[in-house]
Amino acid sequence: MPVNIAIDKLFESGESQTVEFKASFDRETIETVVAFANARGGTILVGVADNGSIRGVTVGKETLNDWLGQVKSATSPMVIPDIEAVALEGKTVVAITVGEYPVKPVNTRGKYFKRIASSNHQLTLSEITDLYMQSLQLSWDAHEAPKASLAELSLPKIEAFIEKVNQSGRFMLDQSPLLALEKLKFIVGNRPTWGALLLFAEHPLRHHLHIGRFKTPSMIIDDRQITDTLFEAVEQAMKFIVSHISVAFSFDGSLERKERFAYPLTALREVLLNAVVHRDYGNSSDIQIKIFDDRITFFSPGTLYGGLTVEDLKTDTYQSRTRNKLIAEAFYLTNNIEKYGSGFIRIRKELREYPELDFKVEEVGGGVLVTFRQVEGVSGGVSGGVSGGVSGGVSDVLECIRHHPGIKANEIAVSLDIAQRTVERLIKELRDAGLVKFVGAPKTGGYYVTDDAI
Repeated sequence: MPVNIAIDKLFESGESQTVEFKASFDRETIETVVAFANARGGTILVGVADNGSIRGVTVGKETLNDWLGQVKSATSPMVIPDIEAVALEGKTVVAITVGEYPVKPVNTRGKYFKRIASSNHQLTLSEITDLYMQSLQLSWDAHEAPKASLAELSLPKIEAFIEKVNQSGRFMLDQSPLLALEKLKFIVGNRPTWGALLLFAEHPLRHHLHIGRFKTPSMIIDDRQITDTLFEAVEQAMKFIVSHISVAFSFDGSLERKERFAYPLTALREVLLNAVVHRDYGNSSDIQIKIFDDRITFFSPGTLYGGLTVEDLKTDTYQSRTRNKLIAEAFYLTNNIEKYGSGFIRIRKELREYPELDFKVEEVGGGVLVTFRQVEGVSGGVSGGVSGGVSGGVSDVLECIRHHPGIKANEIAVSLDIAQRTVERLIKELRDAGLVKFVGAPKTGGYYVTDDAI
């Protein structure tokens, strides 16, 4: 009876990360066994159709032993599930229960699967490698780099790192650069690890960070390829982002104006750090950051690691596993990240002050794509104009006037490729905020920024 009650609950919950319905036992059933073993385990209910209707199966004296033998012979390492026949609505349903396998990945006839949401996902070579290293608690960046020598490391970068770590108070390192790196396992067998090269190489490895300001997907206003060690790459990328997003100004009666960027800088930095720290460095693709008028996107090569899903990231209780342990440790010890697995919690906290932004995380093209998008019509949003600050198209107009003193409205419209009526509306908002002024006769004069906008 207790078994039937448990099966009833599984049946009622429907297909999920840990439950699968199969009308009959077949090759796909064994693939699901493998997918469960490579994830969190689960139960397959054989005799239940995809729509949840109970069809039942015919079970003979040796049926269950035969199925068990097929699973054992078709899996490597060998998986031995629990198989039990139970009665549901007067019909026989077989429950095949699989635990998470301790040494991954498991395969069936050379194919590797993993359970994601309510379906089986065939693993790529990169994902197979990740699962293997995760299972053995290994990290790619902790392996010594073949043919590399300690002479390839930059002493000033190591010394700056030691100083930041000691200032953070999270750990105390010896002032000797080599002893400090050995203590943190960045040097193994008198050779630098891949993590050491990514963080401290004199001549950085060619893992690029490609960042650009776009007017349209095909019109690039500014573009930069950053090839540097990781701490430096993060700072360069943040400077580029800040220089290309709009900032709002508000006045509360004090002498100083208040700034509000169109996007929360803390959240942008957190996503950037996630991309740099957790990317798959075995993937030759670049980290890509694209800044548009109405959105910013971050693409990081490599799918979510360690069984983490997009749905997990939406919760405050997700458990993060680290693909690059040494790199994550270095950014943690220097106070760049707070603690493992809390980044998206902090991002959501920052976004509470930005109701005009939509935030989305998805897995696409073998990587993770994060998008901050401005939502039109939201009170207090970017489209609200200067009443809540300067943002969106308003900022573009302001920057155009700043760089072209005396410019006319029709010239701004041509330069920014927007309607003149829109330009005139945005100029009015800027004038109302005291950020621009018109100088000269109506026909020959033009617009200039005021002292408040400088």
